[in-house]
Amino acid sequence: MKTVAGTVSCLIVEGEGAIPTPFLVVLVLWLAVIFAGFGLLSAKNATVVGILFVCALSVSGAIFLIEEMDRPLEGLMKVSSAPMRNALAHLGQ
Repeated sequence: MKTVAGTVSCLIVEGEGAIPTPFLVVLVLWLAVIFAGFGLLSAKNATVVGILFVCALSVSGAIFLIEEMDRPLEGLMKVSSAPMRNALAHLGQ
């Protein structure tokens, strides 16, 4: 029989991401169409190319951060599970 601490930790570790893959695919395609439209209709100079690059980098960084925050216990930016394990150890006593 599983303990309360074991059940809670399994739920936290085995939880799936809340952002569906089809949503991400549609979002990336939509943003690609927008940036392609801006690129085709704007003037061809270094300022415009630089600004489009910075905007694309900003949007991709935002999507990356959203994906990272969706899985807090894994990835590049991790939240320590030590406080949770400490609290669960005290609950199991």
